[in-house]
This record gives sequence, C-alpha cells and structure tokens, in this order.
Amino acid sequence: MTNAEEDLNLIKAFIDGDETSFNRLVLKYQQKIYWHAHRMTGNHFDADEVVQEVLMVMYKKLKNFEQRSSLYTWIYTITSTRSINFINRRKVKESFSIDENSFLNLKSEESIAGNLEAKEKLEKLDKVLQQLPVKQREIFILRNFDEMSYEEISKITEKSVGGLKANYFHAFKKVVELMKEGNDE
Repeated sequence: MTNAEEDLNLIKAFIDGDETSFNRLVLKYQQKIYWHAHRMTGNHFDADEVVQEVLMVMYKKLKNFEQRSSLYTWIYTITSTRSINFINRRKVKESFSIDENSFLNLKSEESIAGNLEAKEKLEKLDKVLQQLPVKQREIFILRNFDEMSYEEISKITEKSVGGLKANYFHAFKKVVELMKEGNDE
C-alpha cells in the first residue's frame, strides 16, 4: 500500500467515525508540521502554537479533503498559511547572522542531533531566516529543509514555478549576504 493510499484509508476511517485514524495521521505528520512551523516562526513556542492551529484545522476540515493534491501537500499548505498568519500577527523582526560555511554544512535535524555546536549554528540560521520576507522564507525552507521540488512548492503556494525560482534566488542571496555581514564583525 502506498503512502497516499494509507492516508486515504485513514481519512475514510476518520470520516466514518474512527477517531484513532486521525490520531494516526497526527503521529505520522506532527513532526514534519512542527519543523516546518519552527523554521517559519523561528522558535519552539510559536511553532507549537502553529502546530495546534494546524491540527485543529485538519480535524475540522479533513472530512472535506478533496484529494486535488496529496494529504502531505494539503497539510503543508495549511502549515505555511498558519505560520504566515502567525508571523503577521506577531510582527517581530530579529537580526543575527552566521558564516557561509556553517550554513552550507547544515543538512537536517538528524545529522546535528547531539552536536551542540551544530545546534547553535541551526539556531543562528533560524534567526537569519527571520530576516527574510515571509514568502521568500517559506520558499527557502520548503526547498532546503523540506527538499521539495519547485512543482510541489507551486501546488502549495499556488505561485508559478518561475516566480518561485526568482523568490528563491533572492532569498538565497540575502542569506549569503547576512552570513557575510556576520563574518565582517
């Protein structure tokens, strides 16, 4: 059974009244939702709040899921939208930078677990990401951390692939500039 088929079976069971099916979907996607929200908002507490919002939306709207995209894409769309809404409500801007080599050496949460120095670099990167405009940050995160193709991002954001590539280029350029500023100090 494919991942998509498993998701559809869980959705059907949930619609038919099986609450444990929703819990299984939450267990399956909660960590991905959290890390996407964390990268978008820049901290644990805000990410937790976004996760709760996303799970409430999923619970309320899962019965109306139309399967125009995968469940994974649908959840990422909700997470991105809720994160952006949260950021807009918060209206906090932070500034910090890291060196280019630190950024380029970070690959995933798993590869840095247990390495305090790498965790500190990841925290610094999160602060750098907060300096990007929200739409650029979203595209940067989806490309680099969630390893999505431009086509997948296009489905989530409903933006053209060409526009996404331009936004990604500007986001990457800004991250590199911020990292270089940190090196000049």
